[in-house]
Amino acid sequence: MTETAARELRAETTIAAPPAEVWAALSDFSRMPEWSPELVRMLPLKRGGLKVGQQYLGINRRKAVVWPTRSVVAVLEPGEALAWDTRSSGARWIYELAADGDGTRVVHRRPVPGDLTVMSKLFAPLFLGGNDDHADELEAGMAQTLARLKASLEG
Repeated sequence: MTETAARELRAETTIAAPPAEVWAALSDFSRMPEWSPELVRMLPLKRGGLKVGQQYLGINRRKAVVWPTRSVVAVLEPGEALAWDTRSSGARWIYELAADGDGTRVVHRRPVPGDLTVMSKLFAPLFLGGNDDHADELEAGMAQTLARLKASLEG
């Protein structure tokens, strides 16, 4: 695997809606599959709703390949930031919100704070076309996620 697969992925947009409205949509994990081209479902594994430490089972799909991920909410700053660590890959998925005129600037990032996990290094080459290609696909998917979120809130 080259360093490009573990690079920080990034997408951003400005949505013509106030931060509270954007936050309400993003923090409703049952809606994430509406926007994400890879996520099929995100199910809480503990009671208590969205909170730091809450665990989620993500069901992902790319063409005929379906796989689970386990994620733990790491950052929860209402109206400002939401992040979860995906334990099965080593990645952190981050949404950052900031007021921007009459709208909200949304930055979606995926850094890999340490290194991709062994499972991720093996799974992507075997089933997803390679780590680097999948990283490129994920980054394009992040842009698509934000475009769909924007259309949903501005529609």
